[in-house]
Amino acid sequence: MNAFTMNHVTKRFDEFALEDITLDLPEGLIMGLVGENGAGKTTLIKSLLGIHPIDSGSLSILGCTDPHREKSIMNDIGAVSDEMPLPLQLTLNETGRVFRSFYQNWDEALFQSFIRRLNVPADKQYYQLSRGNKMKAGIVCALSHHPKLLVLDEATSGLDPVVRDELIDILLEFTRDEQHSILLSSHIISDLEKACDLITFLHNGKLLLSEEKDVLLESYGLIHCPLDQLSLLEQHAVLGKRITPYGAEAVVRRDQIPDSFDVKPVNLEELFVQMVKGESL
Repeated sequence: MNAFTMNHVTKRFDEFALEDITLDLPEGLIMGLVGENGAGKTTLIKSLLGIHPIDSGSLSILGCTDPHREKSIMNDIGAVSDEMPLPLQLTLNETGRVFRSFYQNWDEALFQSFIRRLNVPADKQYYQLSRGNKMKAGIVCALSHHPKLLVLDEATSGLDPVVRDELIDILLEFTRDEQHSILLSSHIISDLEKACDLITFLHNGKLLLSEEKDVLLESYGLIHCPLDQLSLLEQHAVLGKRITPYGAEAVVRRDQIPDSFDVKPVNLEELFVQMVKGESL
């Protein structure tokens, strides 16, 4: 079963549209959602969660084809975003007591263990916390009711490298259960490269691609060559290029490049930048 499925989903605003998104996340996997500011990542997440009702298309979450009318499905979803803060005047411990009555599967022992593991001040009011501790508090709450789908929108933003590394360990532990899945949006590409099984690229509200991370890294490579040599390649072999005073740098499809080219490995950040900024031939 898929954790979620989106079929031809469109959501329009006055100056932006999320257009014809068809996407699914199989159970047990972590999907990294990548895109520049304004690409549509948060709109996609809010559409999935029902915060932005979609204009057309269909979606299902955890097998429920009408998840936004079936309120019990929210017991199985954990969501974290800096746009969805916890109660400002409550401490984290007080928030836990509120959530205990809201979530059927709330686990107080697990809640306290995550507070200790992420070193979150549990007796400070939420508004008094630093941005990083606010994100950690949201993550603690999202994980403590045993969700099956975890949706994190820029949840690693504001965290120091040590805490981000610990969070990645927590996410990997979470998906050891094959019924658990994660949608993780982040500008920190190195985190996605460590954690994710699947990578999904959005640009200007459109889905550029969604593929297994390992397949992406095996399928594409980076070449440096004179511009006239690059012009000999088929247009569809080049995903994006950048012209420099010393020649050309291009992300290419490995299986469409002659053996005479020296194709080097490409990382996700290079692939993302070239997809968004690279000039097409």
